[in-house]
Amino acid sequence: MMFNLFLRAAVLLVLVSTALSATAAPAMIPAPPQLQASGWILMDAATGRVLAEHNADEPLPPASLVKIMTDYILAVELDAGRISLDDEVLISEKAWRQGGSKMFVHVGDRVRVEDIARGIIIQSGNDASIAIAEFIAGSEEAFVQMMNAKAELLGMTNTQFRNATGWPDPDQYSSPRDQAILTRRLIKDHPEHYAIYSEREFTYGRDFQTGAPIVQRNRNSLLWMDQTVDGVKTGHTEAAGYCLVASAQRDGMRLISVVMGSDSTRARARDSQALLRYGFRFFETRSLYAGMQQLERSRVWQGRDDEVSVGLAEDVVLTLPRGRYDDLVATVVLEPWLTAPIPEGTELGTLRVTLDDEEVFSAALVALAAVERAGFFKRVWHSLQMFFTRLFS
Repeated sequence: MMFNLFLRAAVLLVLVSTALSATAAPAMIPAPPQLQASGWILMDAATGRVLAEHNADEPLPPASLVKIMTDYILAVELDAGRISLDDEVLISEKAWRQGGSKMFVHVGDRVRVEDIARGIIIQSGNDASIAIAEFIAGSEEAFVQMMNAKAELLGMTNTQFRNATGWPDPDQYSSPRDQAILTRRLIKDHPEHYAIYSEREFTYGRDFQTGAPIVQRNRNSLLWMDQTVDGVKTGHTEAAGYCLVASAQRDGMRLISVVMGSDSTRARARDSQALLRYGFRFFETRSLYAGMQQLERSRVWQGRDDEVSVGLAEDVVLTLPRGRYDDLVATVVLEPWLTAPIPEGTELGTLRVTLDDEEVFSAALVALAAVERAGFFKRVWHSLQMFFTRLFS
């Protein structure tokens, strides 16, 4: 009995592994496509893993990609209940006079927030962007402070906003990585609002001369070229070149591509397609473990229960080279002398997942249920067992 106790206490590693075969060759992943854009990145939306990048941290002129942050703050305010889709936005002269792309609102108009949102997302309206900035923060300048504060909170370390529209400003910049980070959070945090980005056109207002409704098409040409694409935003100025943030979902896997500084609308679409094809062709997103799922049971000393269930607090999803899921190796490392009481959620060890001896995931293992302290006599008996077990080990 003492020998068995010694063995149970000494087991620190539990190896859980599956492999295709000893002779199976690992899947070959080719180099990503080489693009002519100034900077670009391809990111898995579920995990945040970067699959390909070039100058991804280079601060570049963002043009109308700025409006992704403008709309993100709008979505935050909607979800927080501080504004509603039915609220009416009063159009100021500043918003009406702003040059560039327009939603075609007029001074003194009262426009529903829902229409303003589509004016920003689909029509890339500079007038709509300034109008919502003034509605939320009182002025565009105050709204820009909110934009920069949110960027810092999200970890956008190479971004600085100067306006809500993307109007050229030498002190306004962002990077492909920062735009991917922001887009990932937009999709994750506000999925219902994000659905607007897939709409191909929006009708608002009437032509003064003909009286016909004004219909504007979404500038994201990928919405017509690829049915799996459902966003996100284009941008163009002379300084920024042609920019495009795109996102597509296939077979449960969502990718985000960012291309900044292309030389034409055709080039930015072509490059975005090339990145998305590369990601979907050579990578996959797989669910590894469910949160609060029992992965192991560990010996507990001086507890009412002699074992505790151990697992992960949250779901684990990994982005892997396609076809390599069965080559993953998971190692569970548990503390050898767990002693009650153990509150639920206590960290008791570590899960480490490797692929070809390279760590791809690591997280704390926690107690899935509490273990209360045992009565006096059981505690004394366990203390004696622990003493002799440690002595002989």
